Amino acid sequence: MEVIFYTRNRCPLCVDAKLILQHLQKEHSFQIIERDIETSDEWTEKYGLMIPVVEINGEVVQYGMIDPLTIEEKLNHL
Repeated sequence: MEVIFYTRNRCPLCVDAKLILQHLQKEHSFQIIERDIETSDEWTEKYGLMIPVVEINGEVVQYGMIDPLTIEEKLNHL
């Protein structure tokens, strides 16, 4: 399974969110696909005010302040 993680440089919330995802990887089998929104005008327009963004199976599960319980709940129901 893949978890898409939209991020950008100089984003403290993104650093925290990545650590949460890496911690959850220890209990759930998934690959983190990191996408820097500054490499795509489309991603910047879509997610510029939302980052970090966690997407699972094409669904935005959470953005901004990432809560490990919300992400884990989604992973448990796949």
